Amino acid sequence: MRLSACIASRDNNLNLFRIVAALAVLFGHSFALLAQPEPWGVLTGMTPGSVAVDVFFIVSGMLVTASLMSRQSVIDYVCARVLRIFPALTVMLLLTVFVLGPCFTSLSLYDYFSTAKTWQYLLKCGSLLFGMAYKLPGVFAHNPYPDAVNGSLWTMPNEIKMYLLLLVFWCGLAFSQKKRLQILKYLLPALTLLAGVLVFVRHFYLHDDSQFTRLLFMFFSGASLFVLKEKLVLARLFFYPLLALVLLAAFIDKSVFFTIYTLAIAYLVVCFAYLPAGWIRRYNALGDYSYGVYIYAFPVQQAIAALFPGIAVWSMVLVSAFVTMSLAIFSWHRIEKPALALKSATVMRLQAYLPRLLPRRTPGYSAVVACTHCGAATSCACRS
Repeated sequence: MRLSACIASRDNNLNLFRIVAALAVLFGHSFALLAQPEPWGVLTGMTPGSVAVDVFFIVSGMLVTASLMSRQSVIDYVCARVLRIFPALTVMLLLTVFVLGPCFTSLSLYDYFSTAKTWQYLLKCGSLLFGMAYKLPGVFAHNPYPDAVNGSLWTMPNEIKMYLLLLVFWCGLAFSQKKRLQILKYLLPALTLLAGVLVFVRHFYLHDDSQFTRLLFMFFSGASLFVLKEKLVLARLFFYPLLALVLLAAFIDKSVFFTIYTLAIAYLVVCFAYLPAGWIRRYNALGDYSYGVYIYAFPVQQAIAALFPGIAVWSMVLVSAFVTMSLAIFSWHRIEKPALALKSATVMRLQAYLPRLLPRRTPGYSAVVACTHCGAATSCACRS
């Protein structure tokens, strides 16, 4: 089965895969935030959270590229990204600054709200354009992992950069609209190859594992999966032996694991998303709670660590997972999904007032692509 045969289907494991990745971040942070060594990280040199972030960027690269290349509208693309990220992020930050912060700060409320760092945190984390802030005055100062309020947000500016870089490539090829899609089929894999080489050079020779370079490689690996979908074969014959090889490498040597994992992760991700079938795919209908889990887990875990000094790791995992999932479910149904439902009307209004920047379709190119959030191949409330 080729990827092109299943990528437009709503019958997939994308929502399940993303929630597992988000919970893996929560699991990994449960050790770090209690100053405990994480077993998988000790064994392989990569924590579950690091693997999960790679998964997020691969899936994002594939689906965001699919969205841009199928609709071929800059306005549509930008609106989809903004509505997916910022409404839920803004609500989370307001709760963090105005509820969680005052409850856990060691300062008086006057000092907390009169300190410039409080408002810098809100501005920087809310815009994702001026760097990130991780500290609120006096909040979690005595935790085992002190001061950091939401360390998970470090990936968000990098994700925005990937979106913008993809958009730059798209707009930069406006001079050759008829050949744009064909050029991207070569350009995106070439960029992925270059980024992959840099990842290995930095890791083995410079001993500098650049986060941006790694995420660039992962994101454009996902983008390359989409543009090569007609040639990419998904087969259990390849999938299970490759998965077994990666797991075996974890017990052999960290360098061997890094090499095999880096080369194999994109293919494993897309196989996980589309090969397992049956009852497992029922989860897909529930919704995409992964973003909510990702943005809420860290502050929830820090609050638990502050409230229950000396809490055991597994207790942290269970309690924080319950609280975080509750917030994520609320976020999806009350904030994220309603915000995404505004996309069509927002795009229409912008197109009425702004000149269309690029044509929406290239003749002969199929526009059927799965929704980036619920997997639907047809219209849906979260269409992006």
